Amino acid sequence: MSQEGQLLDQKSLRAVTGKTADWNEIAKDCIAFANATGGRLLIGIEDDQDQPPPGQRISADLSDTLRRKLAERTVNVAVLPDVVTAPSGGQYIELRIPRALAVASTTDGRYFLRVADQSKPVTGDDVMRLANERSALPWETQTTLHIPRVEADAAKRDKLLQALRTSDRVKVSVKEKSDDELLDHYQLAQGTALTNLGVLCLGRQHHRAQLTTAPVIQFIKYDEHSQKVNKLVWDDHTQSPMELIEAVWLEVPDFRERYELPDGLYRQNVPAFDEIVVRELLVNALVHRPYTQRGDIFLNLHPDRLEVVNPGPLPLGVTPQNVLHATVRRNEHLARLFHDLKLMEREGSGFDKIFEVLLSQGRPAPELIETHDRVQVTVRRRILKPEVIDFIAKADQTYQLTQRERIALGILAQHDAMTARELAAVLELSLVDALQPWIKRLLEWNLIQSAGRTQATRYFVDPGLLRTLNFVGGTTLKRIEPHRLFALIVEDVGRYPRSKIGDIHQRIGLEIPRSRIRRGIEQLVKDGKLQSEGVRSGTRYRLP
Repeated sequence: MSQEGQLLDQKSLRAVTGKTADWNEIAKDCIAFANATGGRLLIGIEDDQDQPPPGQRISADLSDTLRRKLAERTVNVAVLPDVVTAPSGGQYIELRIPRALAVASTTDGRYFLRVADQSKPVTGDDVMRLANERSALPWETQTTLHIPRVEADAAKRDKLLQALRTSDRVKVSVKEKSDDELLDHYQLAQGTALTNLGVLCLGRQHHRAQLTTAPVIQFIKYDEHSQKVNKLVWDDHTQSPMELIEAVWLEVPDFRERYELPDGLYRQNVPAFDEIVVRELLVNALVHRPYTQRGDIFLNLHPDRLEVVNPGPLPLGVTPQNVLHATVRRNEHLARLFHDLKLMEREGSGFDKIFEVLLSQGRPAPELIETHDRVQVTVRRRILKPEVIDFIAKADQTYQLTQRERIALGILAQHDAMTARELAAVLELSLVDALQPWIKRLLEWNLIQSAGRTQATRYFVDPGLLRTLNFVGGTTLKRIEPHRLFALIVEDVGRYPRSKIGDIHQRIGLEIPRSRIRRGIEQLVKDGKLQSEGVRSGTRYRLP
């Protein structure tokens, strides 16, 4: 089973049977999914389980009861129940809720929206925002300009189709589609006309200008007296959103400035603004902006910070307080296109990546401000603690930290100490108990220390450890150096030709994360030291 979140929730069978049935709660979740992007309710699986009880059976009439009870309590909600038998032998109901064509609500006029793993009420002015953002025909799929698909920019079309066909995020069955079928699949065209999304990504210059809300980016550099000293503008509509990201990164020389920091007898170079951070900020600005509202994207560069200002508020359900955990996409089809082109992560991990990179470089976390008509993200240039850079890198190399662990460790390394409540607040967690996935292993490895109890517990990084980088750990293949891992893979494939990745992983050592084995094999194939045969799960490897 998948983890509960934006697209999935689990409910006990008791929630829909007997005296414990809570149909209003089930209706609330269905409305929340329908108002977001759709989702699934797995009824018959407890919250802390991934399988139903082995002997559990679903009564024959429960599916009809679900349809009837929910139809009585909801408006504009469709539910599709199926009885599924799990590997354990137990049964559960998979209730699929498609995205609603109109705004979904309870019969007495209450509205809900799925945000991360919670179904939140929508009240006040947000009801109007929900109605505006949830139109039956999204802006992306409209064909109001009536531009024939044959008038698309041939160079842009061919480049985009080639990128999709070479992406490992696109299914083989999709890659096999014809050019026109591929444009239809990504909602770039409908019938004989380009959609608004198609005009944005494939249209000619004068077509894109007719959209009126096609993105314009302004870069403005200020000196220490807040006086403008340089300005660059991308407003001629010659470039698609994908091309704009590349153009901004390459044409702003300030983004390639670097610091020199002492590193023993040597010096290491650290970028003033990391490329990953800048690109993620641009992707967020282009993908999550409201394309029904005019306004330029501003990159305001000050001596000590970079401000990225985007027109329009955050998507409904996302706030500066939950941005690390919320997964709401305003432009679904543009987000899918960017994801498949490997320009972004679809499940809301872009902002997480910005946090991770900035904190691992000894910089403060990004600052997010929202007003009624704009969103501003500020990243600081100054490195608060240069020693954090080596500390995070060495800790990650030694213990293979997860993204959450790198973020938590980066925050604590920049502070003398933080209480459990303070750390939970910085990580945007509602409960102190939710800290465990972020810090449990860090405590076990003594990367961080704790003092006190319950919410008064204080967490900190030992200053001596931060200074000496004297990590203590047992001998394990988890910390094997890349060149040694490559040699092991080549040796194994030489002995066992035409091996699958799972077999290679089994023989080399299961303590090495499978992701490292996969990355190693991909690099060896790229370098010509291995050859692959087959596709997807059937891929086998041999020496050239």
